[in-house]
Amino acid sequence: MDETAFTILEHQASDGYIWKYRKYVARSPREGEAPAEPIASGLGTLDRPVQDEGSAGASPSRGTSLPSRDTSSPSRSTPQRGILVFIHGIQSHGGWYEFSCMTFAQAGYDVYFLDRRGSGMNREARGDAPSFRRLLDDIAEFLAALPRNVGRVKLPVFLAGISWGGKLAVALERRHPGLVDGLILLCPGFYAKVRPTLWQRVGIVFSRLFQPRKLYPVPLNEPELFTETAYWQDFLRADTGRLLQATARLLVESVRLDGYLRFCPKYVHVPTLMLLASEDRIIRNDWTRDYVERFATPDKQIIEYEGAHHTLEFEPDPMLFINDIQAWLEARLPTQQ
Repeated sequence: MDETAFTILEHQASDGYIWKYRKYVARSPREGEAPAEPIASGLGTLDRPVQDEGSAGASPSRGTSLPSRDTSSPSRSTPQRGILVFIHGIQSHGGWYEFSCMTFAQAGYDVYFLDRRGSGMNREARGDAPSFRRLLDDIAEFLAALPRNVGRVKLPVFLAGISWGGKLAVALERRHPGLVDGLILLCPGFYAKVRPTLWQRVGIVFSRLFQPRKLYPVPLNEPELFTETAYWQDFLRADTGRLLQATARLLVESVRLDGYLRFCPKYVHVPTLMLLASEDRIIRNDWTRDYVERFATPDKQIIEYEGAHHTLEFEPDPMLFINDIQAWLEARLPTQQ
């Protein structure tokens, strides 16, 4: 019986920051191997990199995936069909999305879920980032280093941006075009309904000038904003990986990213799928829909789920959106596959 395993690996950015990501691959258990236990913690097994003591502080000229101790290279039970790379929202992390990632991996995709620097598994500089351009460069360096060739076939790469991560996915098309073959936007945060209070915004601007690493609450700390499902609300309350605070610098960079995005629609030439939730309390669906309609690509599709809330993964039947993504991907895979 097929199973899905994920490994946690590390990637070193060109500025020296080392951040963690999950890699999911569907495989069959090797002879004599017991099936994997169900993942309950949302953390999996940490696969720490091998790194010489003397090279720990070295900063390569480009992003590099550090070598891992995992040399088993489990045999793939399904042929590689493509590559899916996920980037999460301002507060979430890869542990929220294990079910969908496992499902995509079982369908034959190599799935990578990147935890943003300062978020999720990445404890260094918690809630901070030097700039939105540095975050875009982190993604670009990772994508550029991905192995894509299987025999004579070059695997397509699709970038999926969730909530705030949707802003990064679209901005990447302007700063680093040509790295992906399609975009999937899940309730992207181009236009937020929720933001800091006026006095908080004044304090954030002041702190950006004099105390850029001062922390402020992320204005999304109520689980009810993400889902109406009681189980997942309890999950969010107990989740120690949620980013509840961000630095003044990161919050100001988010606003600067909004300005950058104003000029991005003309740069989006790749096929785009956007999924919206009709009961979303975090983003403005009407403005978001109008924004995506302005993309230069003629191949864009928008699906809105009636009665759904912001985090589609937490809906009672997440297979609805997963099946729609799979169908969209199927229609855009190379014909030889």
